[in-house]
Amino acid sequence: MNQYETVFILTPVLSDDQVKEAVKKYEKYLKDHGAEIVNYEDWGMRKLAYPIQKKSTGFYTLFEFKADGSIIRDLELTFKRDERVLRFLTVKLDKHAIAYNEKRRRKNKGQDSESEEKKEN
Repeated sequence: MNQYETVFILTPVLSDDQVKEAVKKYEKYLKDHGAEIVNYEDWGMRKLAYPIQKKSTGFYTLFEFKADGSIIRDLELTFKRDERVLRFLTVKLDKHAIAYNEKRRRKNKGQDSESEEKKEN
């Protein structure tokens, strides 16, 4: 199994519940097709670099997962058929990218725990 990273942008006209439902749909799709989700990040609403379908913002979501290569084509076809998805990008991670992502996650968890400790004091 290879490790992949998928970022997709949902249209900004969706409510929070609709965004969560769309993200759960893709998470369930990956799990149903034998993928193991390594990391999930909700980046929230961000400004787009350029307008897409006359929209200047979108809800960004990242999935990092381990899966067989055959799932990618079907996942991307599902993204293309969903009108809520503005853009998507799936990348196969090499060993250096995997190590970088693990290091970045450890660093972020350390910062999160430090900020929680400061809030408690």
